[in-house]
Amino acid sequence: MSDLSRGDEGVARPDRLRTDVSHSARIWNYWLGGKDHYQVDEEVGDQILSFVPELPRSAVADRRFLARAVRFLAAEAGIRQFLDIGTGLPTANNTHEVAQRVDPSCRIVYVDNDPIVLAHAHALLTSAPEGATSYIEADVHAPEAIVEGAAATLDFERPIAITMLGVLNFVMDTDEAVTVVRRLMDAVPSGSHLVISHPTTEIDGEAMAAAVDYWNGQGSAPMTLRSHADLVRLFDGVEVLPPGIVSCSRWRPETTDEDVDVTHFGGVGTKR
Repeated sequence: MSDLSRGDEGVARPDRLRTDVSHSARIWNYWLGGKDHYQVDEEVGDQILSFVPELPRSAVADRRFLARAVRFLAAEAGIRQFLDIGTGLPTANNTHEVAQRVDPSCRIVYVDNDPIVLAHAHALLTSAPEGATSYIEADVHAPEAIVEGAAATLDFERPIAITMLGVLNFVMDTDEAVTVVRRLMDAVPSGSHLVISHPTTEIDGEAMAAAVDYWNGQGSAPMTLRSHADLVRLFDGVEVLPPGIVSCSRWRPETTDEDVDVTHFGGVGTKR
């Protein structure tokens, strides 16, 4: 079963699709070697790489972290429901693909607020027949709306894994980001899990700060970096699982993962 949120035909609406302003999901796609981006995304992406040439390595590590975390949640923690907030453009090993390889009955809701992501999600994020995928258009700043929309597909009486990769950095105020996470976790029962990745000041801090200053000055949605201490706050009230909040490449790496620290940190926690 695959469905789309209320009244949306899965078409990138021309009135909202901006091809003159870069978008983080499309730049990420460019760095990952995809084709779903525009010239402005390449130009801004290349300029950012002039500050931090290693960022494509972070993009790859972030995607691999997602796959390892979802595989752990489905195979070892027994999670069968996933709420993926800040979906980004589909690529290899999307959340539903990883989870449904473990159990085809897994149910996944993708959340994003970019129209081009909506179009691609509708076309590509299709479920195994035993499970379900759906897409809702919502903003990370509105957690109650996310929960309301996801409830059409997910059972909030049963454990849910909430994944938030590279999205809380667009909530500029750390207190607000903590509140967003807390409201989402308050909506799910014990046994639910939280997965976060976030660009940090912990690796190449000065270069990352310069890159973010450039990004924030060229018209795209503003973003922020956070320290390790800030990321600990995002997991407030959630038990962080080993190895803690670490460089994405260091979270339970596999032999195929590159042995290098990257600018994005990640962690997985459980609600007791």
